[in-house]
Amino acid sequence: MQAGQTLAEYLQSQRHVMPEQDAKALEALLLKVAHACIRLTWLVRRGELAGVLGAAGQENVQGEEQKKLDIIANEVFIGSIETSGLLAGFASEEMDNHYPIREDLTRGQYLLTFDPLDGSSNIDVNGSTGTIFSITRHGGSDAPVDADFLQAGTEQVCAGYCLYSSASMLVLTLGDGVVGFTLDDERNGFVLTHPNMKVPAQTSEFAINAAYSGYWQPPVKRYISECVAGSDGPLGKSYNMRWAGSMVGDIHRILCRGGVFLYPLDERMIKAGKDGKLRLLYEANPMGMLIEQAGGKAHTGLVPIMDIAPDSLHQRVPVIMGSAEEVDLIVSYHLN
Repeated sequence: MQAGQTLAEYLQSQRHVMPEQDAKALEALLLKVAHACIRLTWLVRRGELAGVLGAAGQENVQGEEQKKLDIIANEVFIGSIETSGLLAGFASEEMDNHYPIREDLTRGQYLLTFDPLDGSSNIDVNGSTGTIFSITRHGGSDAPVDADFLQAGTEQVCAGYCLYSSASMLVLTLGDGVVGFTLDDERNGFVLTHPNMKVPAQTSEFAINAAYSGYWQPPVKRYISECVAGSDGPLGKSYNMRWAGSMVGDIHRILCRGGVFLYPLDERMIKAGKDGKLRLLYEANPMGMLIEQAGGKAHTGLVPIMDIAPDSLHQRVPVIMGSAEEVDLIVSYHLN
């Protein structure tokens, strides 16, 4: 592995860590995912010029207002990969049910779950957005059912995201560390620029939406109050708070320089009968795999995220992930 490799060259060099029977198929699938991300890059960059800004006038399965680009991004991903013969089916945050490959098309051995446009509230203000994806294996030759997608995070073959910001970056793991690629406009492809991304064990940054502080549960209130207390407080150091408004933006910063990201269970969610805000299959599992492969930890406060056996396509969970020592400290506050 060396900086300057194209994505295709990198994947060819990593076939030894891919499933032996389907290494070429996984390689081809990831190139298709990258192509979809490049298409989305141009749409995000053009913004109003492409007519993709604003609300779509409808809600997704979670009851959240969809942006035009949420729907377009979902269609771009399906349209880029559906006929490739590499997938058995898709599951998306923007679709009520899974999307099986049509019977008249060749069906592959992989399942793709994805959040087509994370941080869509940032679209209209030109903030950071991204796509999050996870790849697992399909166990048989029949068309998949919802239950086939309900695999624990430890079963992921690959996970990653594409950040759409000042530069577009594709960050992924094949289960053997984390690497980052930057989109080279001149070559119209991703080039390896971050060959060994690591999360420092300690941090002095945290990412949380402070607007909900009145609803936080005691362990989270305790941790954040200790961070805010600075060098004179019990943690003995000064912290900075960052909040990008997109999970991709916050996790990318943590992968680059450390930190801890929290979207905890709070009293609003409990009152509404929800188990968390973020989706296990589309957000928490793939980001958890990336963080852990980079040396960090991913937890709900009570259990490791990647150990959870999913019970539905749109299951929500609390999320605490990032620098290992900080996550351990927050978990200790939950368990004591």
